[in-house]
Amino acid sequence: MEKNGGCLCGAVRFVASNVPSTFGICHCPSCRRWTGSALFEVSVKTGDVEWTGAEHIATRNTSDWAERAWCRECGTNLYFRHTKPDKWFGGTDLPLGIFDDPDGFTLTHEIFVDHTPSGLHLQDDGQKRLTRDDVLAINPDLAGDT
Repeated sequence: MEKNGGCLCGAVRFVASNVPSTFGICHCPSCRRWTGSALFEVSVKTGDVEWTGAEHIATRNTSDWAERAWCRECGTNLYFRHTKPDKWFGGTDLPLGIFDDPDGFTLTHEIFVDHTPSGLHLQDDGQKRLTRDDVLAINPDLAGDT
């Protein structure tokens, strides 16, 4: 499916193709600080996202293996991306909230569930739930930065 979205002020827009109908949630400390709660994200192939207003996108390497981006004008978080070849390299995680129409997605997984703040509990609808240790078993390159 194709989905559109953008930042709060409209300076940055995107069109994403081949968007899955699923999303995940990351509760790691870095994502919590970046979003203020947890990152509700839709993972798409980096090459399947076309940006307009790219001159308004700021990026920062937030670890040895990933970068985060935001709009320079309004501060909207735009994406999280692995920059080091690893298990998840080649994908861009778009926050669910920046899609023009965030409907039609199904929650399928949560990661770093052992880092979820005690007051934030989601209904368990059978989605896969991974602890920090589970995530590091899949991708050991993430150790030390999460």
